[in-house]
Amino acid sequence: MKLIIQIPCLNEADTLPIVLADLPTSLPGITRIETLIIDDGSTDQTVAIALENGVDHVISHSHNMGLARAFQTGLEACLVRGADVIVHTDADHQYPGRYIADLVAPVVANQADMVIGSRPITKIDHFSPLKKLLQRLGSRVVRTVSGTDVPDTVSGFRAYSREAALRFHILTRFSYTLETIIQAGKKGLRVAHIPIEINGPTRPSRLQRNMWHFIKQQGATIVRLYAFYEPLKTFSLMAAPFLLIGLGLLGRFLILYLTSEATGRFIQSVSIGTGFLIIGFLIFLFGILADITNKHRQLTEETLYRLKKSEYAQKDAP
Repeated sequence: MKLIIQIPCLNEADTLPIVLADLPTSLPGITRIETLIIDDGSTDQTVAIALENGVDHVISHSHNMGLARAFQTGLEACLVRGADVIVHTDADHQYPGRYIADLVAPVVANQADMVIGSRPITKIDHFSPLKKLLQRLGSRVVRTVSGTDVPDTVSGFRAYSREAALRFHILTRFSYTLETIIQAGKKGLRVAHIPIEINGPTRPSRLQRNMWHFIKQQGATIVRLYAFYEPLKTFSLMAAPFLLIGLGLLGRFLILYLTSEATGRFIQSVSIGTGFLIIGFLIFLFGILADITNKHRQLTEETLYRLKKSEYAQKDAP
């Protein structure tokens, strides 16, 4: 069984040697371990340092395309190179390499399709109280949306089976972490997690400019993906207030009509209530159309999965 450890890099010449030296050279159930660097438009000596330290594969973007795109590039490159298990870790040495054995074990044993290393959020000293609170709240929302039980949904320390990697199609550009969990939950993949400790920070995060930027991007990702995978529920929730207000106003008119003689002054309830009902009904119809489109998307994804599986099985990559 072949394991490829993929590491996205953007100007990581200083920390990359430490990360590579910390990776395991042998693991139970794994016959071959290779490393793959995704150079996301680095302008320093990242690629040269990687090659000097014995990296097996280097894939380069001509310019910075972001973490989500680098992740997808890495998955495709690992699949082409015949990976049975893929581990994704960061180049800033946040995640200790000693946990890779525990991370891949459920995948090797065919007990999970994706395994996430969950950090002890409440015990991380360099996380502010606000960040800890937001991390826990965000993870709870993602667990609800995806139907999984992962405590740390934004952890980038993960292992994937080949089947899981074939089924992922990253749609967002900000980060792959939430999207892969939601996709895994919606596609019925087995998601597990293991507890890990982390190393201290070696540099400021490049993914989040500030707390507000992080909240905005992650929140938008969750809402967009929920609407993408649950369109009928999303549009039904949007239509519900309009339908309830419309029914309430029409009910008000009916009650007043039956109990009062001066019914003419209540005619506005009929007009406004009817307008709200029409708007709510139209939104619900959009939901039905979106749900039909969603079924076609599922068929397209299944076709793409079969094509990728066949294509990567036939390639004889270096």
